[in-house]
Amino acid sequence: MDCHLSCGWQYDWLRNIYAATLCVFENEEKQSIPMSTYQSEYGEIKSLLVKHPKDAFINQKKVDDQWEDLFFSTKPDLNKALDEYDAFLDIFISNGIEIHTLAANSKTGLDSIYVRDASIATNDGMIICNMGKAARSDEPNSQRSFYDSIGIPVRAIIEGEATVEGGDVTWIDESTLAIAWGYRTNKEGIDKVKEVLKNSAEEVLVVPSPHYKGPSDVFHLMSVYSPIDKDLAVVYSPLMSVPFRQELLRRGVQLIEVPEEEFDSLGCNVLAIAPRVCVMTLGNPITQSRIEKVGAEVITYSGTEISLKGNGGPTCLTRPLLRSN
Repeated sequence: MDCHLSCGWQYDWLRNIYAATLCVFENEEKQSIPMSTYQSEYGEIKSLLVKHPKDAFINQKKVDDQWEDLFFSTKPDLNKALDEYDAFLDIFISNGIEIHTLAANSKTGLDSIYVRDASIATNDGMIICNMGKAARSDEPNSQRSFYDSIGIPVRAIIEGEATVEGGDVTWIDESTLAIAWGYRTNKEGIDKVKEVLKNSAEEVLVVPSPHYKGPSDVFHLMSVYSPIDKDLAVVYSPLMSVPFRQELLRRGVQLIEVPEEEFDSLGCNVLAIAPRVCVMTLGNPITQSRIEKVGAEVITYSGTEISLKGNGGPTCLTRPLLRSN
């Protein structure tokens, strides 16, 4: 089968998802506990998955050997990357977020630091992707083993000719998924995701991707679209699909435009750790100012080695799991 569906839910998974159905009584008044979900891009993050450069890059020789073949713009400096990443992780630690870390794997390369791309979070379990970039083909198996080890169920595995990368997939809201059709995610992959989500998503929006710099370049849906609240998103309109942009406006989403001069510096790659509280790379002052002007909080980090050289911002560096809704 091209798409393997796993059976059964783990107790811990159910406990997290349905904790909100429990009620507490205080002074004889019934109070609801906020629902938790895995189908969100802007709810407060409770737990996420990362991979430290010490486990992705391993050593400077591996960096030296791989960076050009993997289309990094410049060779990363491992020691500087370690320092940058520790500071990056401190953002999540200081916000009380539970951090899961992928271990080193001899079969994966430098790109494995960008953990979002190998899986998709849903309320029914994780979807394990099949990478459109051949050099990243072993990353999904590594993540699958990790999820198995901590009791997070795997809902489906994308296999065969179908390709899907997590950077092309984003929840517009808890019942609506957007998925890009491009060089990293193909029609077969989209069809498999639709099949898997037929009982857990009311709508799947297919978003055509531009050719831009061609098949070898990293271009995902989240290269041009980062939701930071249900009705607020950071976008780079020159490379957006017109129907998708119009659909966001129809849904009442306010769009914060990234200027051309801040697209390559990852101004559009913004991670919401809570509604209107977001993380972005240092060096995008215009975008940062526009986000702050609408009342959102921005936390910046230095990402020269871990983000800019590999073209992967904070949404790429993290695989959010459980969020509040």
